[in-house]
Amino acid sequence: MKAKDIEAVEFVLLEQLKKHISCEFLDKAMPKITLLGSGGALWIASAGAMFVSKRYRNTACTLGAGLITGSVVCNALLKKLIKRPRPCWIRVPDGMLIEIPHDYSFPSGHTMSSFLAATIIAHANRELGMAAYGVASAIAFSRLYLYVHFPSDIFAGIGFGIGLGKLCCAISDHATEKRTALRRGNRT
Repeated sequence: MKAKDIEAVEFVLLEQLKKHISCEFLDKAMPKITLLGSGGALWIASAGAMFVSKRYRNTACTLGAGLITGSVVCNALLKKLIKRPRPCWIRVPDGMLIEIPHDYSFPSGHTMSSFLAATIIAHANRELGMAAYGVASAIAFSRLYLYVHFPSDIFAGIGFGIGLGKLCCAISDHATEKRTALRRGNRT
């Protein structure tokens, strides 16, 4: 399947979403939900809140490092390398509910940072992680609803977010194990 064919299918999905799910309640809620993911705001605040607790301080640091890494990989590299236009640049829908973004579409940065954060939070606390995945899913859906991303942008954001989140957790766990081993070695 060619890129133009995939894009045509994605436009059909976006149009069906708009036709069958659009309503006044969601028109008011989705801009607010998407705002939670803007610049990783919710996840940066979450890292700050976790940093206060000694139990979650390492998770907060992992989350902060992950968000910075994800921003570089997603926004500074991939978006500028791939340069995929947003659906709202190609077909401007009637009544955009948010300002049209100026950066490229692929992958979704809101989605990537949200799923990265949820993965790291779930690694530390399963219950909090499930709640974070729920919020991440709502943020990802909002990007489709608001017509600023194609479905493949969202799926790529989910994949990159979970993958980078798992990588950050593995690096953090390895560093923690090394610190623990060094402390035990110093005690003998």
